[in-house]
Amino acid sequence: MAKITCRDYGFDCPYVIEGEVEHVIGEYQKHSNDEHGIEYSVEALTQVILRQQG
Repeated sequence: MAKITCRDYGFDCPYVIEGEVEHVIGEYQKHSNDEHGIEYSVEALTQVILRQQG
């Protein structure tokens, strides 16, 4: 199970996504692009998830 929040990236945004890694990455990419105008790579988001699980 993976989880990413906008607060992980310093945004004052309540968005949280949890679930399977691929789902979390895809949904967070969509949210961050649509809401914040920032595109994160799969690799960058994978690193966030791995750090949280480590």
